[in-house]
Amino acid sequence: MPVSSRRQLLSATALVAFSAPALGRSITGRMPWKPNEAYPPELARPGGWYFLNPAEVATLEAITSRLIPADDLSPSGKDAGCVVFIDRQLAGPYGTYEWLYMQPPFSDNPLPTQGIQSPLTPQQQYRLGLAALATHCRDSFGGKTFEQLAEADQVKLLQGMEKGEVKLPGLNAPRQTTTMLFNLILQNTMEGFFADPVYGGNKDMCSWKMIGFPGVRYDFRDVLDNPGKPYTKPPVSIMGRPDWNGKPA
Repeated sequence: MPVSSRRQLLSATALVAFSAPALGRSITGRMPWKPNEAYPPELARPGGWYFLNPAEVATLEAITSRLIPADDLSPSGKDAGCVVFIDRQLAGPYGTYEWLYMQPPFSDNPLPTQGIQSPLTPQQQYRLGLAALATHCRDSFGGKTFEQLAEADQVKLLQGMEKGEVKLPGLNAPRQTTTMLFNLILQNTMEGFFADPVYGGNKDMCSWKMIGFPGVRYDFRDVLDNPGKPYTKPPVSIMGRPDWNGKPA
């Protein structure tokens, strides 16, 4: 296209764009949209297991109950839905590292800036690690499973795993160690406890209520205009909250 013609076309397009009337409207009262209407997240509902088998579920429920024990501030990690969160994450892209580059070479002594240096996906780490933990418990505690141990023994075993003092069978290679397994479970448990309930954990927004986190409330102007005053409104999840009927939260 000749330069003059291109210039005329761009000029005409710009004239139309700037001369078109701007449309707008005022919003009052009820919101004119429904929550998550544009990009609805997939709600992780309890019931059934997508990746974990019953034995793994029982072990993880006991572990998360020791990592986050129930007290007067919050329910346990198990009752908060942390294992549901872990299961749903393992069944999704996180479980297979679908979105990460997973080709070698891998460093045996990676720097913190090098990221993941293992060919094992979270699915593989959990499956191998929990099987190794089951073997260790069976051989060391008279055939018992982790969840059958006394709470004091569970805590001692987890502390040994964290410090690397407990060696689980088959987890001595640089790509998968006992400490790595502990850190992975701890990290995922914390994520499940504090993440939005839409992902399966943080049941009834229990952790948000504990720390006073407001959630994803869309408008904080009333709070910003009153500094120093306590925030008393209930938290709001990505999916809203049970008593949210579409009115401004």
